[in-house]
Amino acid sequence: MSLNKILFAFIKIAFSVMVVLFVIFGTLELCRMGYDYGYRLFTETAVDVAPGEDVLVLVEPGTSGYALAKKLEEKGLVRDAKLFYFQLKLSAYSKSIEAGTYTLNTSMTPKEMMIAMSPGEQETQTTEAPEAAGE
Repeated sequence: MSLNKILFAFIKIAFSVMVVLFVIFGTLELCRMGYDYGYRLFTETAVDVAPGEDVLVLVEPGTSGYALAKKLEEKGLVRDAKLFYFQLKLSAYSKSIEAGTYTLNTSMTPKEMMIAMSPGEQETQTTEAPEAAGE
């Protein structure tokens, strides 16, 4: 065999190994990021510890869930707008966010913010709680 053929075979094997390692590394990194995002989806904490900082948020009629999430991120109430949007879509408050001006705090969790912006849901929860306790 000539030296060129041996060198070409070595380069071909080395390149194949690099491609396999790159695919394995990429897959592991995507799995890690997916797990982290999924974990945060259900366990996201507040941006600050109590007492936090009060922030006024105006929710205009017809505001989309993603526009609301971007606004909350810009005001420093949530870390990741996309994550809040997914949390909102997967929650029971998805259709109950009402237009209005709300005082939210940086020490509130995303779920607490959703509850605060869903006044109709708050009334339902408070009126149902005593009945459930009496039964």
